[in-house]
Amino acid sequence: MNAFISQFGLDWKLFLSQLVNFVIILVFLTFFVYKPVIKMLKQRNAKIKEGLDKAEEAGLRLKEVDAIGKTKIKEAELASIKIIRETEDRAKVLEQKLQKKTEESQIQIQKDLQESYARQQEQAQEQVFKNAVELVKKTIAKTIELKPEEIDESLIKKAVSSVENETK
Repeated sequence: MNAFISQFGLDWKLFLSQLVNFVIILVFLTFFVYKPVIKMLKQRNAKIKEGLDKAEEAGLRLKEVDAIGKTKIKEAELASIKIIRETEDRAKVLEQKLQKKTEESQIQIQKDLQESYARQQEQAQEQVFKNAVELVKKTIAKTIELKPEEIDESLIKKAVSSVENETK
């Protein structure tokens, strides 16, 4: 076999020393280069996977938050519509109350005006009556001054006109 190996131009001592060198370099590179590089790659892959998982989880949470936000917006819109309707209803009720108060106030003002008008008419009638009484008194007084035989229509008119002139 030695001859067979030497036929190919191989020196077994050299081959053995190179094999030992190769094994030493292989062991050295395995422990000091390959394992740390593999460990670093595994850590990097784990971080990348963790980042992807977190990104996916964040995407899911974002979708949930978006759905919750849309739900809250719809609820807020419904609540605002409800508030607006309630406000409109209150405004209608208030408007009806104000209209009723205004009508009652107008009725009261009309009653007050009618009472005031009636009082003024009574006062005017009293004043006319007083003036008439005074006029009759003065007319009778003037008539008594005249002789009863001479009293006729023209004298009465004359007496009334003189009383009217005196009152003016």
